[in-house]
Amino acid sequence: MKKKNNRLMKIAIGMSILAVCTVLLAAGLFMAKRMEEEHATPQEVLNAYFALIPEKKYEEMYGFLSAAAKENISKEAFMERNQNIYDGIECSEIKIEISEEDSVVEEGAQEAELVYKTTMQTLAGEALFGNSAVLTLDEEKEYKIEWTSRMIFPDLGEKEKVKIRTKEARRGSILDRNGKILAQNGAVSEVGLVPGKMPEDPTQMLSKLASLLDTEAEKINKELSASWVTDETFVPLKRISRENEELEKKLLACEGVLIQNVEDRVYPYGEMAGHITGYIQSISEEQLKELEAEGYHSGSKIGKAGAEKMFEEALRPKEGYEIYIADESGVQVNSIAAKEAQDGEDVTLTIDIALQKEFYEAFKDTSGANVAMDPSSGELLALLSTPCYDPNEFIWGLSQARWDELNNDPKMPLTNKYLASWVPGSTFKPITAMIGIDSGKLDPLENKGNVGKAWQKDGSWGSYKVTTLTDYGSEVNLKNALIYSDNIYFARTALDIGADTFEQALVKIGFGEECDFTLPIQNSTFAAEGKITSEIQLADTGYGQGQLLVNPIFFASIYSAFTNDGNMVRPVLLLDEEKGAIYKQQAFSSQAVKTVKDALYAVIETPDGTGHAAWSNGVRLYGKTGTAETKASQGDAGATEYGWLACAIEEGVERPLEIISMVQDIQNEERGFINKNIKKIVQFYIQQR
Repeated sequence: MKKKNNRLMKIAIGMSILAVCTVLLAAGLFMAKRMEEEHATPQEVLNAYFALIPEKKYEEMYGFLSAAAKENISKEAFMERNQNIYDGIECSEIKIEISEEDSVVEEGAQEAELVYKTTMQTLAGEALFGNSAVLTLDEEKEYKIEWTSRMIFPDLGEKEKVKIRTKEARRGSILDRNGKILAQNGAVSEVGLVPGKMPEDPTQMLSKLASLLDTEAEKINKELSASWVTDETFVPLKRISRENEELEKKLLACEGVLIQNVEDRVYPYGEMAGHITGYIQSISEEQLKELEAEGYHSGSKIGKAGAEKMFEEALRPKEGYEIYIADESGVQVNSIAAKEAQDGEDVTLTIDIALQKEFYEAFKDTSGANVAMDPSSGELLALLSTPCYDPNEFIWGLSQARWDELNNDPKMPLTNKYLASWVPGSTFKPITAMIGIDSGKLDPLENKGNVGKAWQKDGSWGSYKVTTLTDYGSEVNLKNALIYSDNIYFARTALDIGADTFEQALVKIGFGEECDFTLPIQNSTFAAEGKITSEIQLADTGYGQGQLLVNPIFFASIYSAFTNDGNMVRPVLLLDEEKGAIYKQQAFSSQAVKTVKDALYAVIETPDGTGHAAWSNGVRLYGKTGTAETKASQGDAGATEYGWLACAIEEGVERPLEIISMVQDIQNEERGFINKNIKKIVQFYIQQR
């Protein structure tokens, strides 16, 4: 019975398919018969013609022309004219609205005249105009268009051209909080050659010129041999600073050299603010593919790094365009569409360039990162990554040799170090302390007992031991552990807290998450796999080592909890951003903050404190020093050391100042190098206010 039902079902399905096919075939025959018997109306023909324009089907459009129209223009010429005009003005979304009242269409008449309104989107905005078209019946009784160039635009004759006038706009400036210009459009010197004024044998001159311009004579010769060059042509070679008078003098001594002023992007503070401003360059092919729809073109300049990149949308100029018809002499006949140019907006940063200069002078010869922030408002007052680069070089034109020098420098001047994450070392100990207090696992007054300068939990650790530098006696409590930077104390504290509690506390304050800080900073993490997997790793994390990585700007947010009663402030870089917004509410308790902060004052003020070199009489500074290492094993002698100081001043200043300072390869500097320089900067800050 079941087999019979299956067979009947198959027969039924087969009959259904046959019925559907029969219906579709009948419908197809009906449509074909209708096509034979009925012809498209003039309105349908015109609509179909214009529908092909946005699709760039210019060859199909030619098929709509009458025989008489085709005698006046070949298919190739028709396609070229339409393509050049419609593609050139970036025509899209073209629509026509036929006026039944004004059009003349009589059934069976040899000729029909349609009056219509055209709207289209162009690079100059919307174009709107009225027009008319004549359609005639051919031998097959099909309506064809009596086409002329006036079908494109009503005022366009056969010898007239559609042209585009570009209206230039200026890129917005970048300013510091006090209105000092960090980046703007300005005059630069463009160095070039006039071939007709060069010596008969230019070999020696070109060799000298190449040396002065940091380029190759072969490259100059290639520029001179371009097809457009004549004896009187100015051939541009390179742009230089207008302030380099000595170089200009040497260049002008080369026969045939001419220097003229041109407008370009200028960065007045050069490498002092290089990583802050970044630079602009010509848009790449890859970027153009993504951004062409937003108005960028092959000649556009775009922010490639720093604020120029971060605030590209605000800074970018938006060129204006006018589409117009010109007669044979080039004289404008009329305007089709126009869009005014829009200058880019100025962007004002929270940066204080005077304070930035102090950091630059102190640390320009090091490799590292410095962050200065108002911990109450979150305003970033200085950001320094060293070594620096001069963004003007990217505007003037880098030689291959100079690019290779920057790219291959082991100190990585092109890398923005305050956006990266680093091992924080002992500057992390105050965070461990506050987590310990809040978890109830650390009594700050408890004496944990002196266990010497090397310690391990038990024999399960094998040969691994946590070491510390100073034996400061029998009073092993939180305050002394911070003053003398006792690694063992904080390793033991981390073990008391436990991995799960420690991880939860770190996640709570933002570890492992992407921070919304305006700047694209690297995430801060406490473990490569997101989990502390051993007691040794937990112990090392307690004193700022292990797999811990912290971004300096994020670290500034953590330390801002000392100013904000346990709340972490959100760092801001734009002056018009919301100030004082809380990033993490009650990251630490008020009691934990007060207890640890009191000890951090002692780190600076106690003569034996590791941060005492930053102390100056009459200035109350609190903070924590740190030395971090990156090495594969405990016995690795080739480890890179990172020196840190995290500190803040709140008393005696108009606004509090917090500093996070990190220097790589600190073993090559004296131990008090960072502290002494930060002391000078703090003094400057107090005097400035």
